[in-house]
Amino acid sequence: MPELFASLVPAFAQDAWNLLPPLVQYLATVLFKILLVAIVVILIVAFSTYFERKVIGSMQARVGPNRVGPIGLGQPFADVIKLLVKEVIVPAKSNRFLFVIAPLLSLIPALATWAVIPVNDWFVIADINAGLLYVLALTSLGVYGVILAGWATNSKYAFLGAMRSAAQIVAYEIAMGFALVGILMAAGSLNLGEIVRAQEGGLQYWFLWPLLPLFLVYWISGVAETNRAPFDVAEGESEIVAGFHVEYSGVAFALFFLAEYANMVLIASLTAIFFLGGWGSPFEGIAAFERFHDNLFFGWFFAGGFPWLFIKMAFFMYTFFWLRATFPRYRYDQIMRLGWKVFIPVTIVWIAVEGAMAWFEVGPWAGLTG
Repeated sequence: MPELFASLVPAFAQDAWNLLPPLVQYLATVLFKILLVAIVVILIVAFSTYFERKVIGSMQARVGPNRVGPIGLGQPFADVIKLLVKEVIVPAKSNRFLFVIAPLLSLIPALATWAVIPVNDWFVIADINAGLLYVLALTSLGVYGVILAGWATNSKYAFLGAMRSAAQIVAYEIAMGFALVGILMAAGSLNLGEIVRAQEGGLQYWFLWPLLPLFLVYWISGVAETNRAPFDVAEGESEIVAGFHVEYSGVAFALFFLAEYANMVLIASLTAIFFLGGWGSPFEGIAAFERFHDNLFFGWFFAGGFPWLFIKMAFFMYTFFWLRATFPRYRYDQIMRLGWKVFIPVTIVWIAVEGAMAWFEVGPWAGLTG
């Protein structure tokens, strides 16, 4: 595929590129990848708000956005313009610096994590061996934006929402960390690309099957990590006004929700990579389809590629919307009980089971001595 794109570049442009120093080529390539990934992720985030309103509207027998642009497709851009022109009001007795920087602390880690996420077998910004640790570190940083937003506003309601969110994220972060230990044991690598390649061969080789309990824990913990319903106690409007962002308005308010949807896209993508083979096709390894692998238009359907990662991510994004439209909000004590007394013990027990499977060479460990 890279060779196909290279063939589309005019010869004079290739000659000019070859004259550049290697360092300049490297920096230009990385910058191009960063811009491409950032633009695509932001567009997905923008239209996720549209599809969420459409999906929930359909479930509740409503129309959803249908006025701005064809079938309402311009609604995300109208929302952005509205929030950009609104005034940002900073409370008089707040910590102004932390009040302004808190939304960025929520958004930046969600976007920076994409640096190590492989979208197919050849496109990744930074193919580092410690990718799993990088993901775990950055996904843990988002809570600082929430805590600082609640504390800097000098409001008891905002601070209460921030504390509830912090306790919830800590509880579910531990469960997610143990689930990632299971992924590390199964793949034998911290590199996200190697984790996907460890699941090559088709549907039967995906980690979803031997690690099913860890998959459920990771996915539900991801919903809780993003403060989405039914775990949205940090924003419990019916209980604490509007949570940690009650004093925010305009573009600062928009950044928090941009971060929320960016984290949803991130969790959906990571779940697909860790448990559903990433860009891999469920039809890999079927001899009858191998002759279609090199087809320019639909070869990805049988051999794998970015469209499969997008399809899997879209399914999990739909699940986010489905849960919001279906379940009532959990009580805070129920959320804490689920995280500490159910998920953490389940992950510890299944890691032990996984160790037994590795010992007896069952699942991903089959044929290790062969």
